Amino acid sequence: MRAGLALLCLAYVLSQFFRAFLAVLSGPLARDIGATSDDLAFASGLWFLVFAAMQLPVGWALDRVGPRRSTAALLLVGGGGGAALFALATTPLHINIAMALIGVGCSPVLMASYYIFARQFPPAKFATLAALMLGVGSVGNLVASYPMAWAAETMGWRAALWGLAGISGAVALGIHLLVRDPDAVTGEARGSVLDLMKMPALWAILPLMFVAYAPAAALRGLWAGPYLHDIFGLDIGQVGQATLVMGLAMIAGTLVYGPLDRVFNSRKWVIFTGNLICALATLTLMVLPDKSLALSVALLAVIGFSGASFPVIVAHGRSFIPAHLAGRGVTLLNLFGIGGVGVAQFASGPLYASAAATGALAGYIALFALFGLALVIGLVIYLFSRDSMG
Repeated sequence: MRAGLALLCLAYVLSQFFRAFLAVLSGPLARDIGATSDDLAFASGLWFLVFAAMQLPVGWALDRVGPRRSTAALLLVGGGGGAALFALATTPLHINIAMALIGVGCSPVLMASYYIFARQFPPAKFATLAALMLGVGSVGNLVASYPMAWAAETMGWRAALWGLAGISGAVALGIHLLVRDPDAVTGEARGSVLDLMKMPALWAILPLMFVAYAPAAALRGLWAGPYLHDIFGLDIGQVGQATLVMGLAMIAGTLVYGPLDRVFNSRKWVIFTGNLICALATLTLMVLPDKSLALSVALLAVIGFSGASFPVIVAHGRSFIPAHLAGRGVTLLNLFGIGGVGVAQFASGPLYASAAATGALAGYIALFALFGLALVIGLVIYLFSRDSMG
């Protein structure tokens, strides 16, 4: 099981990488295939929305087929195949198709490990284990910053993507060989996503799940690079260094969040406080977008750190979900979390293009307002949620 979980963690490193690497390739892709920031926002949004849409079939597959075969097959075809297609891309359309395929490949990875945690470990440890997997896997977020920028400058982005296609295939094969499926649930085994949606305990959690990950993921995954380049004139290497800071903050935040529910004996107020800080930092960027480079990088780091509550929100929702629906439960939560980022990315491209008609600065102010105000609305709804440590 340890070897299998280690491979799932490595697969999640790839998942984190693929959701964030476009931020540092905006220059090379614009030069080589004519991809604009709006094109890349659409491609990034496709990754998140396809990933989110896959959560329903993935949840069914985890409960009925098991994490081993589900994850191995999708990562091989989607992750490996999508990265290969990206390496061959000659138009923005090819990038769109490749990112959609990669979204399919990455869709079961984290939830497979969460499914194993939910089925084979004590409930009180779920948030810590989930955060540890997320934190370690977020090394991929770091690789997608300065190291990817370095690779693009030295070996070229096409060669780097061919290497990633090979790595994805090798990890998929390892998962097939080494991951062990949990024992099947005996007794009660019927149920569906509709049964989960009928649970009032989830109604106040899902809206926050929908908006909480969007500021950190959308900024780190796409908009931080163009923002720092357009407003402060950073080159690709400097953008890589700045986004590396945000990536490190996201990892640190994930690891810090993990045990806090047990420290304070509350999931609700840990989640609420952290996301309130994230909202305030995002709205501060809206008010002071060009004050100074140091302030902007610091605020991006605060957003990354405080916006890393994803595993604790999953733990909060999972605590109300019965064992026989564990797969569909964690993937439903993930659908809202990743789907929210996808919707935000799709909305962000046209919003930026419209607002930037009067200048790039106005476009970024509109983006920060979108992310910050959506999070505030989610927090207001979340106030009505029921706390749980089960």
